[in-house]
Amino acid sequence: MSRKTILKIFSFVIFLAVLGATFSACAPSFKGGGPKDIGNDGKSDDYRPPNVVGRIDSGQINESSGIAASRCQPGVLWTHNDSGDAPFVYAIDEKGGSLGTWRVPGAENVDWEDIAAFKNDKGECFLYIGEIGNNELKRSEMKIYRVPEPKISAAARGSERSNPQSAEPAVAIRFTYADGAHDAETLMVHPTSGDIYVLTKSRKDASGVYRIPGDSRGAVSVKKIAEISVPSIPDGLLTGGDISPDGRRVVVCDYFLGYELKLPDAASGFDDILKAKPLAITLGERKVGESIGYAADGLAIFATSEKLGSPLIKVDRK
Repeated sequence: MSRKTILKIFSFVIFLAVLGATFSACAPSFKGGGPKDIGNDGKSDDYRPPNVVGRIDSGQINESSGIAASRCQPGVLWTHNDSGDAPFVYAIDEKGGSLGTWRVPGAENVDWEDIAAFKNDKGECFLYIGEIGNNELKRSEMKIYRVPEPKISAAARGSERSNPQSAEPAVAIRFTYADGAHDAETLMVHPTSGDIYVLTKSRKDASGVYRIPGDSRGAVSVKKIAEISVPSIPDGLLTGGDISPDGRRVVVCDYFLGYELKLPDAASGFDDILKAKPLAITLGERKVGESIGYAADGLAIFATSEKLGSPLIKVDRK
């Protein structure tokens, strides 16, 4: 066998190893997972079948890891890439068309995992960005960036990463978990109180729920206030979530389905929703489904997937 042939074989083996590592890194890191046989009583009857209303046409958005509907600008959705991108947020319309790119001063994207929209009692709108990914559990302190929502304009519509608009500087809310490091991909903000909820991503246990008071300043230590277990294996592998604009529903997702919890009529407070039974919602085909959020009127759910050209999925309430 010639030296040239040996080099070719060696190069091919290296290529296969790199290719395998790449696909392993992109795929969900668990085995044997999937929805349980939940039956009709485990499925939500509140929603119509999922509908692909468009595709994210921006070549800059290749890992849509969170989605949030603006509470101030009708028809505007916000998303961001997972780890590896600079601190950019992207606006898209409800068909997936690009509305612009903004760099967030004072922020760093180590592992952004989710985004939430909030409108305060003064009518001011904000975006909350969850710097909460921690796959290797090496980070003890996590961050949530709070930034005034950028305004869509004609000038902004042509902006990309090479010529982004500038958002206003972000304020970082720093927190640690009282019971040790966790990985998380779900960030939610209550529409009235402004309290922040972080739900952990677990490959072997239920998802832990941690609440951060909306008026937090500096670094805070947070305790687990509840657990959410969805009818799937693993039961705590949550990848995104949102609270409805009226504060009466919560939707979360994993790689397989969406799940909605509804506030009981006799509830003494919002946190009682965390005791409700999660009912499954079909979201359609997603390659790597990590984002889910309510429409601004709460009458539909949007979901996206990682990878370029992600479908923009809308699930209307009946």
